[in-house]
Amino acid sequence: MYIMAKPAGSLCNMKCTYCYYLEKDKMYSHAQEGSGGHFMSDELLEKYIREYINSQSTREVLFTWHGGETLLRPLSFYKRVMELQRRYAGDHIIDNSIQTNATLLNDDWCRFFKENGWLVGVSIDGPQEFHDEFRRMKGGGPSWTKVMNGIHLLNRHGVEWNALAVVNDFNGDYPLEFYHFFKSIGCHYIQFTPVVERTFSHEDGRQLAAVHEGDASTITDFSVTPKQWGDFLCAIFDEWVQNDVANYYVQIFDATLANWMGVPPGVCSLAETCGHAGAMEWNGDVYSCDHFVFPEYLLGNLNTTSFLQMMNSERQIKFGNAKQEKLPQRCKDCEWKFTCNGECPRNRFCRTPEGEDGWNYLCAGYRQFFAHVAPFMDYMKQKLHKNEAPADIMDAIRRGELTLK
Repeated sequence: MYIMAKPAGSLCNMKCTYCYYLEKDKMYSHAQEGSGGHFMSDELLEKYIREYINSQSTREVLFTWHGGETLLRPLSFYKRVMELQRRYAGDHIIDNSIQTNATLLNDDWCRFFKENGWLVGVSIDGPQEFHDEFRRMKGGGPSWTKVMNGIHLLNRHGVEWNALAVVNDFNGDYPLEFYHFFKSIGCHYIQFTPVVERTFSHEDGRQLAAVHEGDASTITDFSVTPKQWGDFLCAIFDEWVQNDVANYYVQIFDATLANWMGVPPGVCSLAETCGHAGAMEWNGDVYSCDHFVFPEYLLGNLNTTSFLQMMNSERQIKFGNAKQEKLPQRCKDCEWKFTCNGECPRNRFCRTPEGEDGWNYLCAGYRQFFAHVAPFMDYMKQKLHKNEAPADIMDAIRRGELTLK
């Protein structure tokens, strides 16, 4: 069981065009600034840490701190986190990861992360012109220089970090420039997330109903297109598989290989079911998923209900199983179903040519990618079955045993 905590809720010092979480402050507009605003209380923090540790079935426990912007909480808050984790750890091994836009990092933050072994996820969308297109400060100014300063500090202090990069309609046309940038700044772990957002109704702020095949009228103009996503993944894969296997790690490539091997992919979007990763807001409200923070997906509140009760509830089990149960027949019959599993339910708002709802908007891009990488995944799978290194694939390509299309 995995719970992502949001100690500052949706509060952020940036206002990214495509951010799906900024609007969540409307759900908690009743919170008064005098009562602490949208910040997790010390009492809830202690309850969260104690109960989260006690709810785990494995010795290893991972805490993930997410936003909004996590560094809007002072360093003293996270020092308190460490104190409480030590108090309640028992014989558990505790790890922490935190996601940040990196604009608030300084030497004190970096020393803390290094000394305590925290993994830092940095949101950065590539070179300056790509990043600053949509990732702006709250006042409208660019953010790339501030983010890069934060990354330099992380590197200087030897902090382990990875990149979380959003692929949109702008940077999606420049996959190799994008990938080479991350290599140039010493980032060996990269997570690419396709931005897919739809227009909202003015009445309730909710996304519109399912769209027909080929109907992009409700898709925002900054969203990546299926063709862009497929081309983007294929171009970077070709570069990676020839030169960078076992040196640079791209999450979707690792997850795809895991599914090829028949083992859990390590990323929920390509997993067979959902429901294992909840999200807890600053006040203790727990939702089925970070992408489904809506009233109908509220599982309860930690102040009154335990994590085990909420995450094992009938509502959450139904939510998790729906990923497979609501797949259109077209997906169930697809040759890539074993590795795609319909991808993230938040992107499954299209209608198939046969008239079934629940088809993934990015389907064409994923089909292109899986077909493209299939022979290389087969090769690496065979290597792993023989307890040999998948990185041998680079030599096989150079010898002409495998050919890139």
